[in-house]
Amino acid sequence: MTEHLATIRWSSAASAQEFIQGRYSREHTWSFDGGIMVPASPSPLVVPAPWSNPVNVDPEEAFIAAVSSCHMLTFLWLASKAGHAVQSYDDDAVGVMTKNEKRVPWVSHITLRPRIVWDGEAPSPNEIDHLHHEAHEQCFIANSIKTEVIVAEPR
Repeated sequence: MTEHLATIRWSSAASAQEFIQGRYSREHTWSFDGGIMVPASPSPLVVPAPWSNPVNVDPEEAFIAAVSSCHMLTFLWLASKAGHAVQSYDDDAVGVMTKNEKRVPWVSHITLRPRIVWDGEAPSPNEIDHLHHEAHEQCFIANSIKTEVIVAEPR
């Protein structure tokens, strides 16, 4: 078993009355065990400026990045074990929010769009599909969520 730590910090400069009226900044920070601090905020699509900051990372973006990153890391490991060398892997992942049966917004599906450059001969399309399938099956994050994850072309 392993534990993973994230520290989330927020404080307000707003008065009590401003806070109660919803007139307070939602900007906050995420700190991780390696020492990096990430400026965070709700998406301006959810909370308009000036109460959000579009420059900061929002939780939905971070969630999509975590799914994509975990898939990529698992894919790279599986490719190396299968004897296939990868030179680069880029993904422009997209998450879509919809409303669930209770009308609560959620990230219902994520589409991964990896572009892989192989070092040497590329595996067959069937082998690549198998590597993506296995990466999804073994990804820690994918095994922790109910969001549908799709791997789309191009590869």
